[in-house]
Amino acid sequence: MVILGIDPGSRITGYGVVDSNGTKHVYIASGCIRVPATAAGKPLYKIFAEISQLISRYAPVEAAIEKVFVHANPNSSLKLGEARGAAIVAITQDNLKLAEYSSREVKKTVAGFGAAEKAQVQYMVKLLLKIKTDLQADEADALAVAICHAQHRSWEACKTNY
Repeated sequence: MVILGIDPGSRITGYGVVDSNGTKHVYIASGCIRVPATAAGKPLYKIFAEISQLISRYAPVEAAIEKVFVHANPNSSLKLGEARGAAIVAITQDNLKLAEYSSREVKKTVAGFGAAEKAQVQYMVKLLLKIKTDLQADEADALAVAICHAQHRSWEACKTNY
């Protein structure tokens, strides 16, 4: 099953695409959508348009996105929520099933510890997907979201079989 993972950000939105059967994960693609600080609305449209293109290109069956982390700065939280909303609209317009995970849940699933450092998450993502090259933090986080979703789907399937 092809899964699209999204790590939303107001300036950089990471994406990762994996093919997974729940226990074995295969890397397909990853990268970052960079948006300039321009007039309101244009950065959001860029996120929406590029995620729509990714969905057309890779045909994921499901998508997963990281939940908003509430910062001390309310303005940052609002901008992050807007970027997340643009991504969700792109995902739902194609009727993809969407799952949401907290940062802590993603880290715990991928690195085994909910307060894992970014470097630990990057290391585990590279290990699990057998990636030899370096990953940017946002793309590693997006791949971690996709892996987290694959694992959770697998666990849910196990529960329903008992």
